[in-house]
Amino acid sequence: MPESTPHPPTDDGESVYKDYVLDVRIIECTTPESEDPQYRFEAPQHTPITFADPETATLYADVYFDTNGFQEDGTGERGVPPEVIQAGRDTLAAYFLTMPGTDLNWVASFYGKKPPKIERYVASVRQRAREIRSNAVDRDVA
Repeated sequence: MPESTPHPPTDDGESVYKDYVLDVRIIECTTPESEDPQYRFEAPQHTPITFADPETATLYADVYFDTNGFQEDGTGERGVPPEVIQAGRDTLAAYFLTMPGTDLNWVASFYGKKPPKIERYVASVRQRAREIRSNAVDRDVA
């Protein structure tokens, strides 16, 4: 299955923005309350989480794959899932970038690094996630 398959919007204003392996996807949705689309990450046994832009939603998906999946339930409002912490510094930095109120400069300051270093962390996470998804396709794990 390709990573991205465009789907026409449904009557409820939702369409699949990006399809991944293992029933993971990002849904583009519009609501009467907002003119701008929102992007909802969905995965089996994962609480759906919505983002204001597709870049953040796809980064969240990459973190999800990089950790072999994780659950937000039970982490509290400001908690971090243990799987994300255990995955390492670069994965945690990428996860932080998906949280409201954080940006590249905040994460760089948190780590005591320059923004280009954080960008390299994110690039590493995205590359590993691509490899994981590719390996799943190669092994016919859908």
